[in-house]
Amino acid sequence: MNVAIVGASGAVGQEFLRVLAERNFPITNLTLFGSARSAGTQYEFKGRKYTVKELVHGDDFKDIDIAFTSAGAGISKEFEKDITKFGAVMIDNSSAFRMDADVPLVVPEVNAPDAKVRPRGVIANPNCTTIIMVVCLKAIEELSHIKRVHVSTYQAASGAGAAAMAELELQYRQVLNNEPVTVNKFAYQLAFNLIPQIDVFTDNGYTKEEMKMYNETKKIMHTDIATSATCIRVPSLRAHSEAVWVETEKPLTVEAVQAAFAKADGVVLEDNPSEKIYPMPLFKSGLDPVYVGRVRKDLANPNGITFWCVGDQIKKGAALNAVQIAEYLVKEGDIRK
Repeated sequence: MNVAIVGASGAVGQEFLRVLAERNFPITNLTLFGSARSAGTQYEFKGRKYTVKELVHGDDFKDIDIAFTSAGAGISKEFEKDITKFGAVMIDNSSAFRMDADVPLVVPEVNAPDAKVRPRGVIANPNCTTIIMVVCLKAIEELSHIKRVHVSTYQAASGAGAAAMAELELQYRQVLNNEPVTVNKFAYQLAFNLIPQIDVFTDNGYTKEEMKMYNETKKIMHTDIATSATCIRVPSLRAHSEAVWVETEKPLTVEAVQAAFAKADGVVLEDNPSEKIYPMPLFKSGLDPVYVGRVRKDLANPNGITFWCVGDQIKKGAALNAVQIAEYLVKEGDIRK
């Protein structure tokens, strides 16, 4: 494959390089694109240095088979035609196309075949919190149809990018040294704090991040599932956590749900409360699966199950999911048909 990464200097762009190397993705030629500011920067991939090219309108994608894009929704919209006009598959990590009817929204463990129907040559990577949740929901949906979900997310600084991660580290040092605290990437100081807002608020009182979970879950799972989310920024560096309450059509036992998680693709069950075994973001950063624990009956709903899950936002929540989509297409022989 001739592969391009757009937004190569960002946190997700750098993760693309690591994931592609880890998984030994079949690459003949690799091209890195970025802003004028990052153009000329060099990055190493499998022992070879690659120089970032400035992303400009033109024919730079003529020989590209797969383009992983993670430079923001505005850039994705602006350069969509440049990227796809010669037949490249654009796997986009922004929010630009997720709810477009003619763009599939794909989590390979849940709805991989959707990636084959892409009239615009674009496949959208879902929001990170949605990805982490639906990988788990898929296992329950196979036992009984899910009617509704309530979820509270605990999202690390990584969700706001590499600069946000650096700012959180800086804030901790500043607080401990009794220095003025730098606040640029967040609405408030995040160190030693929680911020109950991710993205901007909409007219219904929910943030855009929370509405993404509502809308995207329906599209990915092809059901009438209703999701109500509260998304919270927490002062951890990397990996998002979620507390999830699920209502199914018929009651399910804890044992049946645990067994479903244990065999689910992309899920690892860590659930032994008596031994204090449950997933935590500190220990799941940089890992591929979504980890699940604290599986129990919902005391407020006879048809309810609740669980806790943790997944690396930059990896499974972004770069890994996109690379898995590309792997599926390669396996299916569905590149440049």
